[in-house]
Amino acid sequence: MSSEEIYDLVIVGGGPGGLSAGIYAMRAALKTCLIEAGVPGGQIVNSGEVENYPGFIQETGAGLAEKFTEHARHYGLEMISRQVTAIEPGLEYHQVRLDNGEAYRTHAIILATGGSPRKMNISGEMELYGKGVSYCAVCDGFFFRNKTVVVIGGGDSAVEESLYLAKLVKQLYLVHRRDALRAGMILQQRIKSECNVEILWNSIVTRINADAQGVCSVDLKDTKTGTQRVLDTDGVFIFIGFDPNNRLVPAGTRMNANGYVVTDEKCETNIPGIYVIGDLREKYARQIVIAAADGCTAALAAAHYVEAKKAGDAVCELPPEVLQGASSIKR
Repeated sequence: MSSEEIYDLVIVGGGPGGLSAGIYAMRAALKTCLIEAGVPGGQIVNSGEVENYPGFIQETGAGLAEKFTEHARHYGLEMISRQVTAIEPGLEYHQVRLDNGEAYRTHAIILATGGSPRKMNISGEMELYGKGVSYCAVCDGFFFRNKTVVVIGGGDSAVEESLYLAKLVKQLYLVHRRDALRAGMILQQRIKSECNVEILWNSIVTRINADAQGVCSVDLKDTKTGTQRVLDTDGVFIFIGFDPNNRLVPAGTRMNANGYVVTDEKCETNIPGIYVIGDLREKYARQIVIAAADGCTAALAAAHYVEAKKAGDAVCELPPEVLQGASSIKR
């Protein structure tokens, strides 16, 4: 595309939300591109089995990601493999800057950058990452076949990943700080029926220890009695949630205390023409189907916004806190 041309919509992020947005944007005849630095599909590429996406009783995460991508490509969606470095709101258009120095001008932007695994920030965690500490069972589970592992967490992700690992390992300890799991009841029933899984209630890992080969044990603390002990293990898998990838969110965008972007029902932020979807958006639940629905909603809203803008019926009035930065790219 010529540097003088302007996209109708630029989507940043190629997970289920971004790809869904791409499908609906292309069906709405918007001049659209999707920018993704990694492999299209987002976090679901690293998931083992997906059993809760409507229409697919059971599918691998990678398989579902491939279907999303094929569907988007079917409509001719332009997909660019680059890292986005900045989002710059503007009065007449917005800009998306890339790591190669290029800048794409666009009427609307959908941010679908998702989240990253939350860290525990305990001794040994980062030092032993890749040496027995992992945040992805599908990626690294094979290396622990017939070994002992510790899984930390109590939500859906922790239990789903534990069920995957239980098929591979000799013994699995699921460490949870409370006396009840937060995962759905079906998942709870499944994990409790696994004969090689032991749930350590009211427990936290305070330190990850290593020997010359890598992880060898963890220090455990009982949250009720304060009792401490050492548990031998060959690996540690951490699933305690995600933090929003909000680095690209423009200054002045409304966010909650946890760093999630606040939007309206159209997934639009307080900056006209900038939408946020998926795990980056403040919401009640975080599921693949919800991210895909967000993508649909934002794309349809963006199509309406772009049409109104081209017709002169929509004016981009930026919040005062972003006006100074926007003035430099006004045309």
